[in-house]
Amino acid sequence: MASPRPTLAKILATIGPASDKPEIVGKLIDAGVACFRLNFSHGTMDDHARRLQTIRDVAEERGLPIAVLGDLPGPKIRIGKVSPEGITVAAGEDIVIDPELALATPATANTPHRFGCTHTRIATDVRPGQKVLINDGAIRGLAVESLEADGPHTLRVRITTGGLITSGKGINLPQSEVSLPAMGERDWACVEWAVKHGIDYLALSFVRTAEEVRTLKAALAGMCSVDGEGGGVAAAIPVIAKIEKPQALTNLEAICEASDGLMVARGDLGVEMDIATVPVAQRQIIKTADSWGKPCIVATQMLESMITSPVPTRAEAGDVATAVIQGADAVMLSAETASGQWPVVTVETMRRIIEHAEASVRSEREQSPTPPGRVIQTGYRTAALAHGAWYVAKDFNASMLVCWSQRGGAARYLSQTGLPRPIIACSSSVRETRRMALLRGVTALRMEVPVSSGASSALAVWNRAIDDELIRRGRAGPGEPVVLLAGQPQGVQGAANTLATHRVGDASSGFYRH
Repeated sequence: MASPRPTLAKILATIGPASDKPEIVGKLIDAGVACFRLNFSHGTMDDHARRLQTIRDVAEERGLPIAVLGDLPGPKIRIGKVSPEGITVAAGEDIVIDPELALATPATANTPHRFGCTHTRIATDVRPGQKVLINDGAIRGLAVESLEADGPHTLRVRITTGGLITSGKGINLPQSEVSLPAMGERDWACVEWAVKHGIDYLALSFVRTAEEVRTLKAALAGMCSVDGEGGGVAAAIPVIAKIEKPQALTNLEAICEASDGLMVARGDLGVEMDIATVPVAQRQIIKTADSWGKPCIVATQMLESMITSPVPTRAEAGDVATAVIQGADAVMLSAETASGQWPVVTVETMRRIIEHAEASVRSEREQSPTPPGRVIQTGYRTAALAHGAWYVAKDFNASMLVCWSQRGGAARYLSQTGLPRPIIACSSSVRETRRMALLRGVTALRMEVPVSSGASSALAVWNRAIDDELIRRGRAGPGEPVVLLAGQPQGVQGAANTLATHRVGDASSGFYRH
């Protein structure tokens, strides 16, 4: 069965025990997945290496540039080890959090429940009266003055909403300035692994400042060696900043400028902030990414009920559609595909929702271009050419735009115009074709850099090759109008300087005649 044509908004799926078999990976790609997420917070590096190889092998079989994003754990504070049955805490009682405790101890007549945790300075960071949330906010409490009997470096918490506490549950401190660094030993080990294995994107968790993003990007630039595709800074893995802390919203513009994209990480964001403010924050994050011309991913609980059900709720369908209508470049599935019962059905469902959402706004997005203001201010030649291509494509009624984009720049600028038409982006770089997977509307195509042949220029040679590929892949038929964007010499970053209208297979149009 032929795969459906790609949607403009991309689908990012987390791979896990429910989806890491080659046949399932293949079905997910066929259903519409453009990028897979490796969640470094779970599993071993051997697990991730095996899953990465499976993705690469299946993608190669299909001849598709499928991206892989590595999601760094970040400075997540967690409860220490608890007995398998867990400990239930009740509203009104106190618990003590002791970073030096190896195993939680239940309350006695004279002592409260005591739990270990992974942050040694938690008592210093949290002041009395500040909120302490456990298990994604299901268990809530307020810090109170610790007693001398509690011991040094401990935090006493008075529970306001009780529940069961088990090993490894997250602790959120939304009102506290946490002194943990953005990157711990585990994070740096994951970064080294990602560079060694050629991961396409890294997501930085719990970002608070732009400096944290710049630190990771500087380290990546130094770690990426020459690899035959440009090397150095150009080869450094792009960094997606996950917005899940109130401090990140305060510093959003600077973080967006420093990063290569944003993720609306609604899970922890909804714990750290009033849940009622998260939808507004989502819209703000998407708009900020759009103004900087950076891709934006909306994540967490998009089709949560499909972990166990083959059908989502109406609210979940509306949630996915809203993200697409707001301009998200990608929507992400987490447990739905990592451990859920219906991974393939979930992706198929998400794709259908995206298709209908995009159709509903297509006419209004045809009316005027929406180039990112920050990019237009730079005066980049390729950005200006892409802006002009919007008008040409609309007036020519082009079914798609085709560009040569060696390092992804032209593809990114065309994507940023918001024109609701497919973009075919060509490059000779395997790495760069994969990195285009998160760009809205872009389908990357790897081909060798064209060279002049006889009386034909390199552009004309590429023009013929594109016609053959579009027809072979069923993306366009003879005579179909398209807009071409390229430059000379091809294969050189930033060389795009030529725009042409073309009808597929017509030797008198496009670059054929040059």
